[in-house]
Amino acid sequence: MKEQWDPVSWTRCLLVLLVLVQATRAIDIEVSSEQSIKDAASTAAYGMMSYYHGNESGQIPGKLSDTWWEGGAMFMALIQYYHYTKDSTYNQEVIQGMQWQAGDCDYMPSNYTSWLGNDDQMFWGLAAMTAAELNFPNSDDGYSWLALAQGVFNTQVPRWDTSSCDGGMRWQMWSYESGYTMKNSISNAGLFQLSARLARYTSNQTYYQWAEKIWDWSASSPLLSNSTWNVADSTDTSNDCSTQGNNQWTYNYGAYLAGAAYMYNYTNGTSSKWSTAVQGLLNVTFDTFFPAKHGGNVMSEVTCEPTEVCNRDEIIFKGLLSSWLSFTAMLVPSTYSRILPKLQGSAQGAAASCTGYSNSSCGVRWNSSWDGWSGLEEQMSVVSVFVATLLPYVSSSETPLTSSTGGNSTSNPSAGTSDDTNDEETLSAITTGDRVGAAFVTIILTCMAVGSLVWMIAFE
Repeated sequence: MKEQWDPVSWTRCLLVLLVLVQATRAIDIEVSSEQSIKDAASTAAYGMMSYYHGNESGQIPGKLSDTWWEGGAMFMALIQYYHYTKDSTYNQEVIQGMQWQAGDCDYMPSNYTSWLGNDDQMFWGLAAMTAAELNFPNSDDGYSWLALAQGVFNTQVPRWDTSSCDGGMRWQMWSYESGYTMKNSISNAGLFQLSARLARYTSNQTYYQWAEKIWDWSASSPLLSNSTWNVADSTDTSNDCSTQGNNQWTYNYGAYLAGAAYMYNYTNGTSSKWSTAVQGLLNVTFDTFFPAKHGGNVMSEVTCEPTEVCNRDEIIFKGLLSSWLSFTAMLVPSTYSRILPKLQGSAQGAAASCTGYSNSSCGVRWNSSWDGWSGLEEQMSVVSVFVATLLPYVSSSETPLTSSTGGNSTSNPSAGTSDDTNDEETLSAITTGDRVGAAFVTIILTCMAVGSLVWMIAFE
């Protein structure tokens, strides 16, 4: 017998299909449309901020779960998001969080200083520097953005360590931290970039001289080769920095690259040192992190993505490189035509990864559909690459400013110098006596707890 057409069944099938389509829908982005990019960035930013609770009652503004440095990276992404999309939705969270964690105008808040790395503090300083350069709204009763960046510089420069390797910044601040013997690229490249940006913003030669000093030391160490333009991750003071940990990470290249771009721009393109550095680093960045097997225009964190072992910190790195590539294109116009296709291809790949959980959650890898990963860090990187892709729509007045081209942030060259938490004697190394004392206290507390338990059982 011939089956009859059942409109109810067909309606149900149609609804199921619509649900499936919705469940796999990526963030829509058209890289030739300014509004499409802004809409995509808005969706990704909303997803990112769904993980942030620092603006809720009882929570700590600016602090993310189990990490401190990532707050600085997140606010840096939101500062750029506001500047290039004009969406002020999250500005109050940025202002509140960045002021709350400011410490004594140096991003060394007492709650976290005892275990911070130099790179941790540096990211907050770079966020503040970004706020100064992009004229982000000021706090009504807090520190100026420029002063906060200067405070980070002022507290880091005294940690320049000549006791080993003829100089360099150690990874960790304090001798009792396990990474204290390492000198790594991001700590040195971060201070180099901050110094270069302060030099350009203020026209103060002291900052420029420090930027050159850090760069020259890096190039004399295993961290940075100014012939092959390889950037290693770290070197170790235990062998006087004679070897290198050569893992390749996007943000190490990006940090040195952007710093060199700021130096190039500050010197008006007259120094072959900085033009050569920008081109050399850019070439290796493209060759290393934009694999030909993905078409050559999609960014990949090659050390961890292929084996799916990226940790939460490493997931952020591509977003940082995206931002620093866009700034490089603005500061060194000759790089624009090479950088833009890389950003656009990466943005398209990132958008295609945002199909998770039916709510546009984004993944780690930008060369396939959603890979099952999700979190604040995934969203943060996608926000950054979307915002960076707005590069063709950036006017000259929206490029990083200086104090003489419209930057309005107030300078405080002595910021942070009164903070005694920067004194290692305040946070002295843990001694054997300290450990014995701690053990004694632990034993007493344990005995008290056991005794209480026995008493409760005996008299139940």
